[in-house]
Amino acid sequence: MAKKTIDQLDVRGKKIFIRADFNVPQHDDGSISDDRRIRATIATIESVLKRGGSVIVASHLGRPEGKGHEPAYSMKAVAQRLRELLADAASKVHLSSELPSQAHAQAAALKVGEVLLLENLRFEKGEKKGDAQFAAAMAKYADAYCNDAFGASHRNDASMLALPLAMKPKPCVAGFLLAKELKFLGDTLEHARKPFVAILGGAKVSDKLPALEHMIGKVDSIIVGGAMAYTFLLAQGVAVGASRVEKDLVEKAKGILDLATSRGTKIMLPVDHNCGREFKADTKKNIFTGAIADGWMGLDIGPHSAKLFAAEIAKAKTVIWNGPMGVFEMLPFDAGTWAVANAVIQATTSGAITVAGGGDTAAALEIAGLSEQLSHVSTGGGASLEMLEGKKFESLVPLDEA
Repeated sequence: MAKKTIDQLDVRGKKIFIRADFNVPQHDDGSISDDRRIRATIATIESVLKRGGSVIVASHLGRPEGKGHEPAYSMKAVAQRLRELLADAASKVHLSSELPSQAHAQAAALKVGEVLLLENLRFEKGEKKGDAQFAAAMAKYADAYCNDAFGASHRNDASMLALPLAMKPKPCVAGFLLAKELKFLGDTLEHARKPFVAILGGAKVSDKLPALEHMIGKVDSIIVGGAMAYTFLLAQGVAVGASRVEKDLVEKAKGILDLATSRGTKIMLPVDHNCGREFKADTKKNIFTGAIADGWMGLDIGPHSAKLFAAEIAKAKTVIWNGPMGVFEMLPFDAGTWAVANAVIQATTSGAITVAGGGDTAAALEIAGLSEQLSHVSTGGGASLEMLEGKKFESLVPLDEA
């Protein structure tokens, strides 16, 4: 899976098209609420600028309709954040005033050391359609292509696949972020040190089923938390009260439990539950061990489950974590997620390779300031999950092999 990276490219005097993932959350006033994805690509941009090149960088943001400029989805706030993060090149970060496929003059005028941020790629229908003509127009802007958008790599949008294909035989390489993601989510998992523990959480079994099935037989144990655990508990005949379950997947869950047993993978489910009467922070609360009484819903793993899960994580040499253990954004139902986070951090300190992925998990770690304490926290939500499912990304095929 090793791809040629941006530092292996002679960029002096050249224009490099960097496809980034700047699809960042914003406050109602348009300001950026989490800039992690922007910060993650700064090293790639600086690598080009410091070695005498210039950068044309592009991304999508949100879900505009593809009918031209929509102020609510403009890259204006991203451009401002880039200026702040690229202090040395602050005055040289330009936001294009044109649609992405019509920025020829601005791209041609770009000088060494400057950055041109194209407007939202999804302002044009061609991006989502994977349109070759749309890609061909942008292919003329630069001397080389760099994919640093892991979070969009599971999609075949025009800028991800048609563009590098249109730019051939010009060099097409990976940015530092993409290379790091492939190393941790690809190579590390493929050649994991044992014991290998996977932690899966979140609300829906349906979201994680393919990943669960793919990892059975590859990992030593799978810890299951979050609302998805209740479908598995119901499959075992455990009463789950008013907890969220996907009844149409109970039989499938039984099959997964049987498959895990036959392949020697241990599946660990919560043995106690932090429950509420209603789905709100100030609800009446109770902890149930084993069965959950009627009228109560599980909103987090209980304290004993947290200890059992932490003990399992402590044995691991490799840990992959995707999804919270409960409704972590609603106190006090965040306790299980933080207990697992602390166990994963402790495992990292003890020498384990630890990788966290998924939007909710990454957001929780970022909010708590814990991201740097794991080996790697993925910037990809859907992309990281699809990699855990064993899927191959077409967008990586055009990139030059190392």
